[in-house]
Amino acid sequence: MRPTTLNPLFAAATTLSGIGPKMERLYARLLGRDEPRVLDLVFHLPSGAVDRRSRPVLRDVKVGQVATVVVTIDRHRPPAPGRARAPYLIYASDGTGDLIITYFKARPEVMERLLPVGETRWVSGTVAQYDGMLQMVHPDRVVSEQDLDKMPAVEPVYPLTEGLAAYGVRRAVEAALAKLPVLPEWQDPAFLQKMRFPAFADALRTVHRPSAPADLAPESTAWSRLAYDEFLAGQLALMMVRARMKKAAGRSTAGDGRIRETLAAALPWTLTASQAKAVGDIAADLEKPERMLRLLQGDVGSGKTVVALFACAAAVEAGSQAAIMAPTEILARQHLKTIAPLAEKAGLRVAILTGRERGRERTETLQRLAEGAIDILVGTHAIFQDEVTFKDLALAVVDEQHRFGVHQRLALAQKGRAVDVLVMTATPIPRTLVLTYFGDMDVSELREKPAGRQPIDTRTVALDRIDDVVAAVGRAIQDGRQVYWVCPLVEESETIDLAAAQDRFRDLSGVFGDGVVGLVHGKMRGAEKDAAMAKFAAGETMLLVATTVIEVGVDVPRASVMVIEHAERFGLAQLHQLRGRIGRGAEKSTCLLLYKAPLGEAAKARLATMRDTEDGFRIAEQDLGLRGEGDVLGTRQSGLPGFRVARIEVHRELLEAARDDAGLVLARDPELTSERGQALRTLLYLFGRDEAVRLLRAG
Repeated sequence: MRPTTLNPLFAAATTLSGIGPKMERLYARLLGRDEPRVLDLVFHLPSGAVDRRSRPVLRDVKVGQVATVVVTIDRHRPPAPGRARAPYLIYASDGTGDLIITYFKARPEVMERLLPVGETRWVSGTVAQYDGMLQMVHPDRVVSEQDLDKMPAVEPVYPLTEGLAAYGVRRAVEAALAKLPVLPEWQDPAFLQKMRFPAFADALRTVHRPSAPADLAPESTAWSRLAYDEFLAGQLALMMVRARMKKAAGRSTAGDGRIRETLAAALPWTLTASQAKAVGDIAADLEKPERMLRLLQGDVGSGKTVVALFACAAAVEAGSQAAIMAPTEILARQHLKTIAPLAEKAGLRVAILTGRERGRERTETLQRLAEGAIDILVGTHAIFQDEVTFKDLALAVVDEQHRFGVHQRLALAQKGRAVDVLVMTATPIPRTLVLTYFGDMDVSELREKPAGRQPIDTRTVALDRIDDVVAAVGRAIQDGRQVYWVCPLVEESETIDLAAAQDRFRDLSGVFGDGVVGLVHGKMRGAEKDAAMAKFAAGETMLLVATTVIEVGVDVPRASVMVIEHAERFGLAQLHQLRGRIGRGAEKSTCLLLYKAPLGEAAKARLATMRDTEDGFRIAEQDLGLRGEGDVLGTRQSGLPGFRVARIEVHRELLEAARDDAGLVLARDPELTSERGQALRTLLYLFGRDEAVRLLRAG
């Protein structure tokens, strides 16, 4: 049961004054929760602050900055009758200079009450200059001398949504903070002292009521304390779930190696060292009586699918079945295309199940699967459906794991008895994020490129040299080399993306001739897209203009030049994925990143990283530092638990400490029954990790 002391925080936000049903809908959108709670407001941390500590006389005011000034109100000048759109002007002074306070659509009676002529008022806002006069338009704050102490010297600025005013959100957060109960301390006292961390409730109050802008920095001790709490809750929950999985009876799946030997002989190349190691580690995991939970990560084209096939072969040797699940039909069919010829040579029976398989074909596949006449089933989430039954599923391979929620993974694992799970990703995930999302999952990394892959020469070129780039592309085409030209990404506007691609297609067709240049974009129908890609793959078109829809896995070995226009608008992972489309043949490959000067610091850092390295793991680390965990893993779309307070790129050092602490706690007190254990249960509830507490109750 949730501790009763937490009930005020878990009450609906509508229990706070000023939040009725209409407002609740707006707060639901702001806080990302259908029925927002008081707790959600407590964790709605500021994104910045307005510093009102600067209190100059008017003569010393700096234009464009926030200033808090004390002035005498000299006179009001309302707009002339019939000119409702004209501003309402209030003239004020302080003996060193004059200030015009400006309001639009103001009611005279309100203005006269707020700024009475002859009285002194403190006015705070951004100062501008208009016609040589100092002006303050719609001041943020206007208070009398006796109310000055009610104006915060440093005011938090909260993320907002349309329909909610900054003032209303501030008031709601203050009301939520007032509900904070007295909480037990769940952290180790020696650690708190060493880190100089305040108590949990004090840390929250410091961030919401900063006395200096530095209090609001994620690196501050207050914010770091909250981040550490969140990490500790996450690590405890992951370790408890993992311990439960390991405790649940596993089974040994020991193959005799005969199918894997046939597979190895059928391969047109030998496995790389890291592929061979991954295959060995997986086979060893399968033989153990505990359930396997392993992450296989490798860069673009590092050969993960082949490793997965060897893992499936080990399960089939033991008389069981395996499933490979991909997030999209394109990826599922691509896996099938890779493994089918090899599987056939090794005598493995493979089938596919996606939304496209219907009618008799589907019925037959389901029947053969239930009878055990299919060894490996490749598919999309169609595999989860109730009517899909295996005779004996022993291994589930989940591709692009972070696009599936935990529940979907578990649903697949429940299709058999003590199913071993191998998850794969083509976006190398930094170690920090592996710990964050997968706990102490075993990890295999495929570091080398397959034999025959050439290094790619990556250069950055300013957009004003585009004529030189077009000339270089022309020379490459004359040498028989194929070229991708990727057009810029325009935030949330496929139409503008499309226009950019069509304009570039027209320009380049004018230079090289109609039959030489192809076009592919997201608005095309599937069949049109396939036809354009097929012509390029067959070498009928030499230059392909595309938006970012060049699907993962398009394999055109003769394509050895990649031009990315407005490269500064792309994320690192996306640039790396796009570059991975070339360098697949024997030719030396070149990637040209066209950018519009001047570049911002982050864009400069991204392009420098692309120039310096092709190592996807290094690129992922850099991406994490530049953009943060949500963007690297796509947690916003994937159902993965993103962080509310912690910022991986700032707090990553704290994650290791939280992990060690969680391990120690559970080694000493696995059921969390000690005094600190009980306090830690409170922490798990606060950060929404109560599934771990339910596991304790379930025994």
